[in-house]
Amino acid sequence: MSDKPEIPGDHAFTADSLYGTVDQPAYAGATSFMRRKYTRDLAGVDVAVSGIPFDAATTNRPGARFGPRGIRQASTQLSYGGVWPWGFDPFERLAVIDYGDCHFEIGNTASMLAAVEAHAAKIIEAGAIMLTLGGDHFVSLPLLRAHARKHGPVSLVHFDAHSDTWREAAYHHGTMFFHAIGEGLIDPHRSIHVGIRSDNPETHGFTVLDAPWVHDKGSAAVIAEIERVAGGHKAYLTFDIDCLDPSYAPGTGTPVVGGLTTHQAQSIMRGLGEMDFVAMDIVEVAPIYDVGEITSLAAATLALDFLCLCAAKREPVNVDSS
Repeated sequence: MSDKPEIPGDHAFTADSLYGTVDQPAYAGATSFMRRKYTRDLAGVDVAVSGIPFDAATTNRPGARFGPRGIRQASTQLSYGGVWPWGFDPFERLAVIDYGDCHFEIGNTASMLAAVEAHAAKIIEAGAIMLTLGGDHFVSLPLLRAHARKHGPVSLVHFDAHSDTWREAAYHHGTMFFHAIGEGLIDPHRSIHVGIRSDNPETHGFTVLDAPWVHDKGSAAVIAEIERVAGGHKAYLTFDIDCLDPSYAPGTGTPVVGGLTTHQAQSIMRGLGEMDFVAMDIVEVAPIYDVGEITSLAAATLALDFLCLCAAKREPVNVDSS
């Protein structure tokens, strides 16, 4: 018999600690986000990852209901410890759980709105930061409602090909930020769109950095503008994966050519350490249209970079991760 200690089983179920990383095969086991423990116990939790498998508000191709599952599966390829170029394992500094998915009546938008707002309120009240995996982009509306109840109107830092502020009474994934402004959930004059490449004559007070501006000015200029507009204020980060060019993220419902590269998106994200983010969502991943999981992997990596942004402000915790 071998004297080597037995490798613990599925960390998503067997973890005794919320900290640390256990080396496990990427190709097997439960697909919790980054192999974090599945639990609804919020005691001592710094970040709660949860999914909203909803795509009934799409205006083009459906399929984002499978986004949370796809992002979780892709994230297992990243769950091996230190994160380049951060130089540390965020899970040695943050207690992160996978809270599972929010459940609601299938096909019932009103049910989804109420369920997500209540789901988010419970996590926020426990003092945890939310990292939410969509779902189509409409899921940001109930999430903003819950966060605005806690923080008041927040700044929106919005990465997308579309502004999602079309002036319509209808509720869908192209109007939720128009409604969020009307409900007083966000401060448009302290909010910013990044990567836009679709026409909308109304800015509603948002600063707009369209994709050509990003390409021409570079990541450092984008970071400076985000900090100028939304810095010094509680901010909500929302990332529609179609902000990326379809060559980098084909697995989405409304792709638009001319978008950001994954390198540009990561460079911008990694430079936002001075921002006071209260939460992040990453949405519109539709794995059915993906190629080799590259869209899901991009989303999982950007979500991991957000965790590193949060972790960079903390010291490591000396806790056994077995």
